[in-house]
Amino acid sequence: MTPKKEDYLKIIFELGGRKKKVSNKQIAMSLNIAAGSVTEMVSKLVKEGLVDHTPYAGISLTKKGTEIAENLIRRHRLWETFLVDKLNYKLQDVHNDAEILEHVTSDNLMDHLEEFLGHPEHCPHGGVIPDKSGTYREESYLILADVAEGTTVTVDRFIDNHELLSYLDDIHINLGDRLVVGEHTPFEGPIKLTYCDSGEETSIGYKAAHYIFVK
Repeated sequence: MTPKKEDYLKIIFELGGRKKKVSNKQIAMSLNIAAGSVTEMVSKLVKEGLVDHTPYAGISLTKKGTEIAENLIRRHRLWETFLVDKLNYKLQDVHNDAEILEHVTSDNLMDHLEEFLGHPEHCPHGGVIPDKSGTYREESYLILADVAEGTTVTVDRFIDNHELLSYLDDIHINLGDRLVVGEHTPFEGPIKLTYCDSGEETSIGYKAAHYIFVK
């Protein structure tokens, strides 16, 4: 399987494609690619039995696709955890090296790495880490962009995207932050937010709000 196909399976998993349908637009936004490229790749994944595609409804992982995605996610996120926690990588800089390591690591080494790290359940950007048997807690799939004004939420996880993580570092939004969602500015403008602990106000771009999951 090519790395590009693996990237698609991983992002469909991250967007909730094991439990629900995700759209071409969501995949395109998350991978920063054209919608036409998504359509072409999804067709290939359907032929290989890795995803199901229902026109006008969306895309979901098959059982086979889910198993592959879970294995890839486990490898990638364990290496991310190691690089951030043990080698002091910045979160936004960890993806590329974790991508390389996940493809050159034996199953035996992955098992030892998981044990060394204390069997973590979540990676540094909040995503679940399946254990060796494929068991993990269900993630939140509510995105910040869909939260109504006046609602209080807790930041639960971020999509694994370098540009996004650098942006969130700049505006100081972190996992576990409790926020009150304010005005959704018209025409896909910024969303205003207030930190519950400090009362400070900030805002986040419309596109970035689609990459942040809350509960």
